[in-house]
Amino acid sequence: MYGLYAIGFIAACVMALLLTPLVKKFAFWVGAVDAPNHRKVHTRIMPRLGGLAIFLAFVGAYFVVSPALDAVNSDAAFGLLLGGFVIVVTGALDDRFQLSPKWKLLGQLIAACIVVSFGLKIDLVNIPFGETNLPIGWLSIPITILWIVGVSNAINLIDGLDGLSAGVSGIATTTILILALMMGNVTVILLCVILLGSISGFMFFNFHPAKIFMGDSGALFLGFALATLSILGFKQAAVVSLLIPIMILGVPLSDTFFAMLRRYVNKLPISAPDKSHLHHCLLQMGFSHRTSVLIIYGIAAIFGGSAVVCSVFISQDSTWGLIMIIVALFLVMLVGAEAIGIISKSRKPVINFLQRLVGKQVQSDRVGK
Repeated sequence: MYGLYAIGFIAACVMALLLTPLVKKFAFWVGAVDAPNHRKVHTRIMPRLGGLAIFLAFVGAYFVVSPALDAVNSDAAFGLLLGGFVIVVTGALDDRFQLSPKWKLLGQLIAACIVVSFGLKIDLVNIPFGETNLPIGWLSIPITILWIVGVSNAINLIDGLDGLSAGVSGIATTTILILALMMGNVTVILLCVILLGSISGFMFFNFHPAKIFMGDSGALFLGFALATLSILGFKQAAVVSLLIPIMILGVPLSDTFFAMLRRYVNKLPISAPDKSHLHHCLLQMGFSHRTSVLIIYGIAAIFGGSAVVCSVFISQDSTWGLIMIIVALFLVMLVGAEAIGIISKSRKPVINFLQRLVGKQVQSDRVGK
């Protein structure tokens, strides 16, 4: 079976390597290009539509390997493929014609509804410190749709540097893959392997200096795929373990959260674009393009590793250990966000509080001596 997984990864990687140059030519031919402006980091016209190569490689590799695996949940896989097709078409149209937000949202909602129609939704939750299952009934549908749309847009928001979205998505996919191997979930393992292969092949052309951008077609598809895979792997989960997929996608989700908080603090519309996302802040601190990307890869790996550790705590019913890790990770995230100025360049309430706390402790120690 592991040999089939390896074949799936290689097939997806090779297909992405072969398809990406063709997609690049197609993007120039249809005019799906990204021109530089005051918000963009790149300085020359770049082809978009890279998501087409990722998606086609993903689909091709799936049909190469899946017939040999009887244990694959074909309904779940087809839900991902069909919904992925809708989301890629939506993104591709935006790459070429710059769709209005309402049309992009409509495409995302249709894709999410397709996933739900194939039975992929969060069914129930457990109450922490107890054994009671809490069915959420019809609420499972809007919660699932909101999760898919939210993650899709979160991945799209961090697509600001060469190789950033692809690399972070690859790390998140690897984390889900590790957890799926621990649980023996064949369907999730296969889909993660071929998605990782597709990303790896595309990264050859997308890492700095990029030769092609994935565009909305790629960022929306990767977000959609990760959201769907996380539902497939954690569809019946405890309240605390619902944080596992959130941690896996910690970088894009936290960046989105801080962007909303930043705009609220600065009294700006939530949808107002700016140059204060995580990658912008790192560039403003003097880090190079490539170093900024590698730093964010490291942060994504920390989130992914924390998710794996937390899943072990969950399997051992160690709720307090899980909560301690989550609180520590959240505190470090807040301090780091304030340190680089992702929320505000001047307001740093958490850091100021900690400094006052440390100052009082030092003064107390001196008095004691």
